[in-house]
Amino acid sequence: MRLVSSRTSKQRLAVAAVAALGLGGLSVVQALPASAATGCSVTYTVASQWNNGFQGSIVIRNVGDAWTNWSLRFSFANGQSVSQGWNGRFAQSGSQVTVTNEGWNGSVANGGSVNPGFIGTHSGTNVVPTSFSVNGVACNGPVVTTPPTSPTVSPTVSPTVSPTVSPTVSPTVSPPPPGSKVDNPYAGGRGYNNPEWKAKAEAVAGGSRISSNPTAVWIDRIAAIEGSPNSQSNGPWGVEEHLLEAVRQGASYIQFVIYNLPGRDCSALASNGELGPTEINRYKTEYIDPIAAYQADPRFANLRIINIVEIDSLPNLITNVSGRASAKPICDTMKANGNYQAGIAYALQKFGAIGNVYNYIDAGHHGWIGWDDNFRPTAQLIADTVRLSGSTANVHGFISNTSNYSALVEPYITVNDQTRPSKWIDWNRYNDETSYVQALRRELITQGMPSTIGMVIDTSRNGWGGAARPTGPRTTGTLDEQINGSKIDRRIHKGNWCNQSGAGIGERPRANPGPEGIDAYVWVKPPGESDGSSRLIDNPDGKGFDRMCDPTYTGNVLNGNNMSGALPDAPISGAFFPAQLTQLMQNAYPPL
Repeated sequence: MRLVSSRTSKQRLAVAAVAALGLGGLSVVQALPASAATGCSVTYTVASQWNNGFQGSIVIRNVGDAWTNWSLRFSFANGQSVSQGWNGRFAQSGSQVTVTNEGWNGSVANGGSVNPGFIGTHSGTNVVPTSFSVNGVACNGPVVTTPPTSPTVSPTVSPTVSPTVSPTVSPTVSPPPPGSKVDNPYAGGRGYNNPEWKAKAEAVAGGSRISSNPTAVWIDRIAAIEGSPNSQSNGPWGVEEHLLEAVRQGASYIQFVIYNLPGRDCSALASNGELGPTEINRYKTEYIDPIAAYQADPRFANLRIINIVEIDSLPNLITNVSGRASAKPICDTMKANGNYQAGIAYALQKFGAIGNVYNYIDAGHHGWIGWDDNFRPTAQLIADTVRLSGSTANVHGFISNTSNYSALVEPYITVNDQTRPSKWIDWNRYNDETSYVQALRRELITQGMPSTIGMVIDTSRNGWGGAARPTGPRTTGTLDEQINGSKIDRRIHKGNWCNQSGAGIGERPRANPGPEGIDAYVWVKPPGESDGSSRLIDNPDGKGFDRMCDPTYTGNVLNGNNMSGALPDAPISGAFFPAQLTQLMQNAYPPL
């Protein structure tokens, strides 16, 4: 019997509270009797209680031979029931609860542990279970309980939940009042490690070297908000599951990519979205509002929630409209109807009103916006959009290089009047992301943005290490030969953006990396997730086929009519691409 069922946003908010709420009265259970075969120990924790609900956490430790699969059994003593679980498949028959492993956490070595958790209901005293077994062997370790803290807030409604029926009564949840946000939400703690991405990375040889790094969660369609009805076993997880898991991990921050504008990504087919150019009302009511409701839930008030807002959107209204060689009709449509700006302003307003939520707007990258005719107009458009939200305080900063490959620093090339005419630099004023974001930050402040804004850079795929990385400048040959022999970014052209051959993992995520004005290096694009399919693949998500992802494509005006540089055999955008992750790890810089 599956205990996670399909449910509406409001119903899911009614399930329980993770914040420290509760009632007293728990006692510590004595150690379990010894078993003939020692194999497991258990720590059972009641993390919080409220009215007739509670959150439980179970740490199962293997103290015997390695497990390839595990099945935990225990019994409640006072009519408790489980309504939702994670990190394991929960089933209940009468008082007996069975928890079996997920596909990704069945292997547990001697000394290793797993940590399923759940939301439950109780009536009367919440008596703690007194016996546990794993794979039919009684656990002989202690059962330790942690009493919940004193209650401070109670849900407006206390739902009665059975293990087979989702709650039908939802509480009235009001966002907490805006508070004093910290200067840098990435500082002073660790980021959320997405178990879905972690499991995929560790399935690739060597993936465990990077799998504990924080990565962003992409919410790229309405259905992604709720996730799969079977999200605890088959994925994808929804917003609530990720927030609950972030609390369980003790993470200080979690990152979400807000990415579903009407007419999304008007210049590229690989990442087209589900909403048509005029569906701004659906974007607001069916997409932004439900996400904001979860993020405003008091259960998550102690998390710093960071939203990366609508990548590849506003810059398109500068670079890909009529009058430009790269013009696309749909970009003209989105500029004329104003729905990119209206959608982003609405998102900033809704999220900005939540005291623990931070918004970073996408600002392209140096190889897109660094030219004079793009740079200031893009900054002006971004600043105008922020003001449409009602307050410049609704934006905390800006992000560059999202899902791109531009190097942090090109150590062997100086941009000046002698090097700008080269084909690689092509009269751009910037040749790396650090110089670009520092200049853009100054320009955005000039355009009226707060002087406190910070910049973040996506470094998930811009390391460019490996044997082909130059160790010094080339000083002989033509200008183009010298530049090409000195640059660490080994793309054929800066306009190449899809599954780039030779790319490597870059700087690991960290706060305050050093350069002035930069809040953090981040992995917004989870390494190993495809940019787009290398051939047309039918899919239910509406993602098209862009020839820039085809390794045989000879190019267009966007990449100087060069080869695309894309890897072969790639799946649709967002799908996991093991071959790409293998390459990224091989070419990581700093090396793994």
